[in-house]
Amino acid sequence: MIREAFEKHFGFAPDAAVRAPGRVNLIGEHTDYNDGFVLPVAIDFQVVMAVRPRAGRQVRLYSANFERESAFSLDNIAPDRHEKWSDYVRGVALYLLEAGFSLGGMDAAIYGDVPIGSGLSSSAALEVAAATAFERLNGFRMDGAQKAKLCQKAENAFVGMNCGIMDQFISCLGQAEHALLIDCRSLGYEQVPLDLGGYRIVIGDTGKRRGLVDSEYNARRKECEEAAAFFAGLYPRVRALRDVTYEQYAKHADSLPSTVRKRAGHVVSENERVLRAVSALREGDLGAFGRLMDESHESLRDLYEVSCPELDVMVELARAVPGVPGSRMTGAGFGGCTVSLVSAESLDHFQKEVAAAYRARTGLEPKFYVCRACDGAGPIE
Repeated sequence: MIREAFEKHFGFAPDAAVRAPGRVNLIGEHTDYNDGFVLPVAIDFQVVMAVRPRAGRQVRLYSANFERESAFSLDNIAPDRHEKWSDYVRGVALYLLEAGFSLGGMDAAIYGDVPIGSGLSSSAALEVAAATAFERLNGFRMDGAQKAKLCQKAENAFVGMNCGIMDQFISCLGQAEHALLIDCRSLGYEQVPLDLGGYRIVIGDTGKRRGLVDSEYNARRKECEEAAAFFAGLYPRVRALRDVTYEQYAKHADSLPSTVRKRAGHVVSENERVLRAVSALREGDLGAFGRLMDESHESLRDLYEVSCPELDVMVELARAVPGVPGSRMTGAGFGGCTVSLVSAESLDHFQKEVAAAYRARTGLEPKFYVCRACDGAGPIE
């Protein structure tokens, strides 16, 4: 489809096509900026680009989703006030040039089926697809971690969104039938086999768009830093909440202000849950993994206080369906999506029953995406 869109718009055939996936985080929420652990998977919803080199320094972009175009010169890269979607490609080009890579002009058609605004990282998928396209056409290669960091820089410094590294990392380094354990301090990572057997990953979009995220995110980050400073006064090796064991937290929690105590309790326990979840996957214990997902949601709801009624209702309804070992909110919170493990034989029932009950209780129309863990970015042959 993307090749046809390219040919229809530009009037000639593309030379190559590339893809980069979106992601869902199975467990490990609000741990990234506390130097902790996360466990995402790359999903089979993706951004694809058909591309062809062109003479000169101009880059011409066409969005098949929006049916809009944008163009810029590699010698003068600035944001496009009207076509904001193009800024993700522009930022990647700017920082590739700053890193010393040689780029030539390009024509590109872009299409994505990662739902925009749902928290499944459509922006990171576009950035990583763009970097992969520039690699393909200009004859250089970056390793996955290097590419992820550059794409994160484009989103932070050019687009102006202060995201962590997880989204770009998993889009670059995902592996089919695996989750990716990422250490957000060292950026070390480990592929974790994801043998789901008769179960599927189901993402539930609540239809509630995320609100208050920026101000609440900043408040929670400050509260976590306050807790880390407190524990650093007791244990000199502590640099972030990632370094605090649950035993240390429990011993001193009563000395913290109530709100700070709750925030720290979530982060410390969530980091431990991620590592226990990896052990459960290695042992093939999906029941234990599902219980950890449930615990994660309750911690996010009660301690970190980033859930909302719509997320809680969808999780509650999901857990009531037979064949669902675990369900939780995923992402920043205050709206967005849930992630559930659902047995294959329960999929139809799950989608019909949860949708009907959720609609009746919230008045919102949910959407469900049945996903599998797929490979990270690369060429489409």
